[in-house]
Parts: sequence; structure tokens; C-alpha cells
Amino acid sequence: MVFLHTHAKILKNRGNLMLTSECQEEKKAVLAYYEALESAPNEALVDVIAAHVSENYLWRGFHPFDEHHGAASVAEAFWHPFKASFQPVQRRMDIFIAGSNSLASNKDVWVVSMGHLMGLFDAPWLGIAPTGKLAFLRYCEFNRIEAGKIAETAMYFDIPHLMMQAGLHPFPTQTAAHLVQPGPATHGGLLFGPQVPEEGQKTLDTINAMISDLGQWNSGLSLEDELRRTWCEDMLWWGPAGIGSTYTIARYAQQHSGPFRGAFSDRSKTNHICRLAEGHYGGFFGWPNFTARLSGEFMGMPATGKVGEFRVIDIYRREGDKLAENWIFIDLLHFWKQQGVDVLTNITKDK
Repeated sequence: MVFLHTHAKILKNRGNLMLTSECQEEKKAVLAYYEALESAPNEALVDVIAAHVSENYLWRGFHPFDEHHGAASVAEAFWHPFKASFQPVQRRMDIFIAGSNSLASNKDVWVVSMGHLMGLFDAPWLGIAPTGKLAFLRYCEFNRIEAGKIAETAMYFDIPHLMMQAGLHPFPTQTAAHLVQPGPATHGGLLFGPQVPEEGQKTLDTINAMISDLGQWNSGLSLEDELRRTWCEDMLWWGPAGIGSTYTIARYAQQHSGPFRGAFSDRSKTNHICRLAEGHYGGFFGWPNFTARLSGEFMGMPATGKVGEFRVIDIYRREGDKLAENWIFIDLLHFWKQQGVDVLTNITKDK
């Protein structure tokens, strides 16, 4: 575990840059929780979680977990079964940031981590047969800190990605590449120390501009030219299993953005719960982020005409004045179940 600098709540001048440490105590709270969780035996999980979260703790996870309240419910629903199946669990973070929620009037502080939970897949989990081999669960987590404790968590994870590691094929086709996703190209996503506030504001402004463009699917520009307004030409889009990852504006337009826009209609307005940035990194989540009607083929499956929810976390890296990398977590199991397809139950039952 990498520990934070102890100089919280101060300003420190490094050269000509003023660094702010207003979120340092909140970062320390989350790192302490991660360290305790990683080392805790299963029989102590409830007590360990309870020591780090508030009494009215709210936890949101992807299907089939959904919402849970309180340490005991979260431990029994997710952490106890997961840690029993993957031994030992190691958290391998690629991004760690914190900041004030730009969407909240009280500017509540959230701490975000992203990476993989790694372990030996030695016992069944969610009906998925173990492989006896190393396995990775992609995750991203937003934690709201209140009075030194975690009051709310959005923990989104890519279960289909794990299923594919176990030799299953949860979806009929994938337009982009399947792989274990790396962290930032710069290897600079772990912001344990204080950062320059102006850099975070630049990142947030760029994300907001991208969201504004996304809300106008018929901008009058070609899709590629619209993307060029806020994306680097050699962008990397690290998408969820079932869609996959892609590289460059041209291939992103061809392998995801174009097919996605062509498949959906009646897209609702964006509804994020939290949106923040620190340094060159930022992101958001919603519950759901938006709804849309499946009017065409998507992921190799036919149109249903039904409206579905999209629970999403997006994490970005900014380079200069544009976005260079994007890691995306979409609850595809939840979306497809709303369309009448229970992917998780069907594929594990067939096995």
C-alpha cells in the first residue's frame, strides 16, 4: 500500500506551482479502507467494513448486486462471496484521484479508484465455473467521504470481462478488441499527493465540452469531425467486454460510436450523480446515466423497441486541451435483462 503525504490541509509551493491538498484526508480514509479490506479474513469483513463506512452507508453495484445499505449487507452480498472465490485478492490500481463534486451545491468530496481486483479463481462465483488460474475483475469505484468515513459508494465492475477470461462467450459479437486493459499511457494516474487545481479545472472543462457535444447527436458535423472537437486523433477508448476497446478517432467512430448511435433512439438527457476532475484525470457516474430505446441491432442482437437504462462510469485522461484516453464501465447485464435477455443466468445455466 502506498501511503499519502502527511501534510494535509496546507498549501505547498513547488517551483512556481501551487498545489492544493484539500482532499488529502479523504484519500487517506479510502486507502486505509482498502488496506484493511485486503488483509481482512472473511469472518471479519462486516466489522472491517463497518469501521470505515457510515451507519447509513449506500453501496451501488452492477447487476446482479444493485443497491445495498449498511456494512453487513455489502459484505454478505459482494465481498464475502468474491473473496471466497478469488484467493488472495490483490487490488491493482491504475488511477486514484479525488475532488469536489461539480454537480453538487455542497461540493461533497469523492475519491475515485480504478483498476483490477486480481486473484486466483478457485471457487465458483455468480455461477461462473472457476479456472484455477489468475483472473482480473475490472472495476471503478466512486466513494463519497463524509466526516472521515465512506458514506456512499458506486462500485462498477465488468463481469462479462471476467466471464470471457473463464472461457465463456456472453455476447454473440464484439466490434472492438477484447483484452486486459492497461492503465494510462503516461503511467501517471495514481495521484496520491496534492495537485495543481488549474489542471483539474482544465480537465473538467474538457469533459463538460465533450458531454455537450454528445448531447447533440445531430450536430451537422460528420461524426469524426465532431469527435475531433474534444478528442485527440490517437485517442484510446477502453470499452467494456461485449463492445471492446478501440484506437484512433476513425476506428472509435467505426467500432463503437457510430454503431451505438445507429442502434438507439429516444436518448434521454444525461443525469450524473457525480462529476469531478483532478490533475489530468476526471470522470463521472450516474444511476442510470441515461435511457435510450433499442431501435436497431446492437452487439449482434436484434432491436427490441424497448427503453433501457445505462449505468455507466467514465474515466478520462486529458492531454493538452483534448481527451486522450477513456475507460468505460457499462452495466450491460442490467441493460440486456431489461431487454428480456438474462445473459448471466443463461450462459452459466448452459454450462
